Amino acid sequence: MKTLTLDEVTDKYIGKIGTPKREKFEYDLNLDLLGEAIKMLRKQKDLTQEELGKLVGVQKAQISKIENNLNNARFDTIMKVFNVLDAKVKFNVEY
Repeated sequence: MKTLTLDEVTDKYIGKIGTPKREKFEYDLNLDLLGEAIKMLRKQKDLTQEELGKLVGVQKAQISKIENNLNNARFDTIMKVFNVLDAKVKFNVEY
């Protein structure tokens, strides 16, 4: 039995880097990670979704959607969330 690396499995079942299917997979994965980071920080600050929403100026449902990647939140809303949570945000733009 041959052992495959995670990259080999991803290439085989999702697609190689640069293909539309792989790009969508990577995009969705990054949104999931972003939502998980927000959820983790919110819980560390001992805030409910409703409390965080009030601090940010959005409804509880919007915080839930961001955390669960159910919609594409506005960039400024996500930045407000990180600001309220006292989180440093760094971007890595590759081209």
